[in-house]
Amino acid sequence: MQAGKRFSEAAIETLRAEIQSAGGNEIFVLGFLDDSGLVCRVRVAARGNAASVPALIGLLETPEGEDPGGAGPLDEVSVESRVPDVFIHNHPSGFLTPSDNDLVLSSRAAESGAGSFIVDNEVSQVYVVAEPARRRRVKKLDRDKICAALEPGGAVAGRLPSFELRSSQLELMELIIRAFNEDALAAAEAGTGVGKSFAYLLPAMRYALDNGERILISTATITLQQQLFDKDIPLVAAALGGKIKAALVKGRGNYLCWRRLDDALREAQFLDEDENEALGRIAQWAESVKSGSRSDLSFMPPETVWSRVCSEADLCMGMGCPNRERCFVMTLRRECADARILVVNHHLLFADLAARREGAGYEATVVLPPYRRLIIDEAHTMESAATSFFSREWSRLSLYRQLGRLLRKRRARRFGLLLRLADLTQEGRGEAFIDKAQDAVERIRAVADELDERALELCQSEGCFRLSPQRAEAVKALLIPGLEDLRRELLVLINLVREALEDLKDDDADDPAVWELKGVLRRLDTISEVCASFMGYREHPGEVMWLERFGGGAPGSSPWARFTVTPLDTAPALADALFRPNKTVVCVSATLTVNSVPKEYAPSERAPFAYWMGRSGLALVEDRPVLCGQFPSPFPYKTATLLAVPGDAPLPEESAFRPFVDQAVTRLAETAGGSALILFTSYEALKSAYAAARPVLEQSGIRCFKQGDDDRSRLLASFLADETSVLFATDSFWEGVDAPGDTLRLVILCRLPFRSPNDPVFEARSEALDKQGGNPFMDLSLPEAVMKFKQGFGRLMRRSSDRGVVAVLDGRLLRKRYGEVFLRSIPPSRTCFAEFDTILRETERFLFSMSHPVEPF
Repeated sequence: MQAGKRFSEAAIETLRAEIQSAGGNEIFVLGFLDDSGLVCRVRVAARGNAASVPALIGLLETPEGEDPGGAGPLDEVSVESRVPDVFIHNHPSGFLTPSDNDLVLSSRAAESGAGSFIVDNEVSQVYVVAEPARRRRVKKLDRDKICAALEPGGAVAGRLPSFELRSSQLELMELIIRAFNEDALAAAEAGTGVGKSFAYLLPAMRYALDNGERILISTATITLQQQLFDKDIPLVAAALGGKIKAALVKGRGNYLCWRRLDDALREAQFLDEDENEALGRIAQWAESVKSGSRSDLSFMPPETVWSRVCSEADLCMGMGCPNRERCFVMTLRRECADARILVVNHHLLFADLAARREGAGYEATVVLPPYRRLIIDEAHTMESAATSFFSREWSRLSLYRQLGRLLRKRRARRFGLLLRLADLTQEGRGEAFIDKAQDAVERIRAVADELDERALELCQSEGCFRLSPQRAEAVKALLIPGLEDLRRELLVLINLVREALEDLKDDDADDPAVWELKGVLRRLDTISEVCASFMGYREHPGEVMWLERFGGGAPGSSPWARFTVTPLDTAPALADALFRPNKTVVCVSATLTVNSVPKEYAPSERAPFAYWMGRSGLALVEDRPVLCGQFPSPFPYKTATLLAVPGDAPLPEESAFRPFVDQAVTRLAETAGGSALILFTSYEALKSAYAAARPVLEQSGIRCFKQGDDDRSRLLASFLADETSVLFATDSFWEGVDAPGDTLRLVILCRLPFRSPNDPVFEARSEALDKQGGNPFMDLSLPEAVMKFKQGFGRLMRRSSDRGVVAVLDGRLLRKRYGEVFLRSIPPSRTCFAEFDTILRETERFLFSMSHPVEPF
């Protein structure tokens, strides 16, 4: 083939001169294509002799800042990867047929999408060994056009009935645009009311439309997932004027499995009346629903029923399932395959990332279709979500559930998966096999009961217990023997069942009951592995083994212990799986910084993000650009919020503290006329304050709700429906409560939200920091508490017209030096730091009068 058909004249001249300069010997050259597909520029990588030359395929990158394709400045158009389009070498003999080594080189080059050419020394002829893949050009985002959509009269602004121009929203969007254009990582703190959803959806969806790339958006809550998918994404898609497919993906456990439903219906006669009714309603619902999602149910089925019929990854038969054509999960996967926007939750994201990191790679569908650009909303929860995902646990109750799936009795009849296995096995197993299995199950239950009692003894004083060398004697005496016994009995049962499975005929190996049975065995294996980890806790310095007490509060209920193995540090895994492999990762939240100071005094833009970056793994990524920005709330905190802290409040360690809180909560809520969210750091303190306040408040017509009296969603709905009600709550209610308007005019933070020093994971992480020469209080305890404090403070102002009081009853906020860190980390507000009686008067004046003498701090 004539060289002119594959090379530009300039490239031919350069290549010819380089060959002559090398004395006519072989040279190895990197070639770059222009928009017409011709090699327009070449760069010599190696020089050899008359017979060979080093094929330096490792030299892939072009000089920084150059545009290999000659298509213009890099700030306008860039190649997707800065690698050569073609490898070129010459044959001085003029005989261009490739050698075996040339073919090997071409195969390796093709793995990167590069072609392979052989030319003669005159560069008049070319032999194309492998065609280069045409590099897809990436169209960069146009900042002005995208920002215009959120300016008055813009494509998005015009679709919002109560649009307000927010400079912080535009600045946030500019940072996100940079992250996409520069293949950068970004951390952005966007205060309440900034409008972060539109600020990241516009760039993400524009980028997906222009470049055909899939963008993944991960959130911490299903509520935000639904809002993005049902409202925000359709609005932005209409504003952009292009067709872009989005898919909402929840964890498998949220979807119904037809096979497991059929299996449950066959055993319906063994369920109690309420469970049977719920199962029948689910079966009826399934015939008419499209998504199969639990959230589409009009009622809340018992967890025991839903867990029996929901989809589970380790129980899925995949393409071998008889229900695959109508499978809800399969349908969802097909929807996701050509979706350009995927909305997921953090747990699902981590499941996907873990599989990819363990060897599944980043180019194929694993849990999710492949992606290389992500938006992580509610990013302050990343560490806790990762900790939860990578932890392994079991309890007596979870073990009972698995054993019940294998074999259980009701009304003198035995049923379960092992009976169905006995029917499938060859003659001779039958009743004798079931009897042996029954004996093994009963021994496991007995051993588990005994182990649970010993674990509860260890949890007695604190409600939890961490295995450590300092507690070796107690662990050896109370836990190790029971763990050994349980592991031994589990292995007996597992081996018994596996022997029966090996006796199956080939035709029965794909029976649905067999798949379900194998899944249960894998779960029993996991429990056995957790037991082994507990037994060898000294050999696992990177993990925390701990016990926690649950239940026993209701009359007639028995407590139980949960055995958990938790990673000590999730940051390295997040750095390796999330930040390093992906081109763009934007992390957004209302709380990512600690100790905020004016920009002119900050040592760097990254400084306030140091704690979060260290815990999330972003600080470990040193070879990538990281963009950081703080975007303050546009809400009028200085005029609409009063921060009240009683100077005469006892310190939490003083005996007078709890009586003071009980009295203060009652009087503040009564003064405000209800409409209050009262947040605690312990359930015991909550119960004490609730018992003191409820009679007084209800006598004034103020209804009181307490966490634990109903599930979270119904409790919140009841609170929101009654404008003057008061909600007493703990941990999970410090965030995610959205109560705009007069429903919430008073937030009481009873105590600074420091983690209990006896929390097993916190204790282990503190010890690790201390060994590394760090300061556990300043490096972990304080910043963690500040971020949670910011979340609690943020419950009050949910829209610009809101108005109210945040009262903090912890005297440490004013009397300890670190209190300044809390105060500098929240928006400047009006303050009242005075005796409690003065605070009551100022609270009443602020809420019910237009005159407010208190000044912003």
